[in-house]
Amino acid sequence: MPQRGQHKVIIIGTGPAGLTAAIYTARANLEPIIFEGAQPGGQLMITTDIENYPGFEKGIAGPELMDVMRKQAQRFGAQSFFKTVSNVDFTSKPYKVWTDDKTEYTADTVIIATGASARYLGLESEKEFMGFGVSACATCDGFFFRNQRVVVVGGGDTAMEEANYLTRHASEVLLIHRREGFRASRIMLERVQKNPKIKLALNTVIDEVVGTNEGGRKSVTGVNLKNVKTGEITLHPCEGVFIAIGHEPNTKFLKGILDMDGVGYLKTEKSSSKTNIEGVFACGDAQDAVYRQAITAAGTGCMAAIDVERYLEAMGE
Repeated sequence: MPQRGQHKVIIIGTGPAGLTAAIYTARANLEPIIFEGAQPGGQLMITTDIENYPGFEKGIAGPELMDVMRKQAQRFGAQSFFKTVSNVDFTSKPYKVWTDDKTEYTADTVIIATGASARYLGLESEKEFMGFGVSACATCDGFFFRNQRVVVVGGGDTAMEEANYLTRHASEVLLIHRREGFRASRIMLERVQKNPKIKLALNTVIDEVVGTNEGGRKSVTGVNLKNVKTGEITLHPCEGVFIAIGHEPNTKFLKGILDMDGVGYLKTEKSSSKTNIEGVFACGDAQDAVYRQAITAAGTGCMAAIDVERYLEAMGE
């Protein structure tokens, strides 16, 4: 029989997936420990208002939701550590993980809930208005821009989907792309081109996000657009900026250890959170390249916790 770990389950990462997994495993008396990572609470920490998470009639701020979920997990015995896991060893049991302070922890099972990070343009003004008009998720935030003007940045299928979706809410959508050619599939591009509410700005990049900060409340008022061929800069008035240049799963430290696709999303068995290594499970945006919603992340976190509980029961623990 393999040596038992110091812990029954380690959860790497938080957000809705990791914290839901913590709630379920803690209620099952598995005494999970959670490593919160570089961004405790995940992407919802930069989301000001969440109106599509069930149970909150009037909505809830992203950081508040994460704090509530963390306290709920801790109520049942979960422990949170504000550390980042830098290395793992899944070659033998107990599984080992090392944090950035070189501390070693061992466990019988591990849940990966490291999430994904949206790619951004890298502008200081973009950072300044993040959550105050700048977003990387149309399905999350599009509702807040009803009858307002928005821009979408990108040239792939994600950008096409975001632009089309935003026409349900926004009065007009300007799709900005740095080239004339698109990476998007032909059918997705045609839908954009046929949509009367969408206009295209090609060979164009955002030079700066423009906005105000009145009474401590930030808001976007426009973007400075730069033509990459002529260098000309023009102001385009708008209230919302959606960055759709892709997401990057936070799984680099697992490359060569767990199976993943070409982008870095972890592969799990169908209708399961099981990875290619027995006793290691994955949930949330680290393995979801399609939905990327708080509620779906929470659902897969629940799946991972139940998979862990059943696995440990089968192992006689």
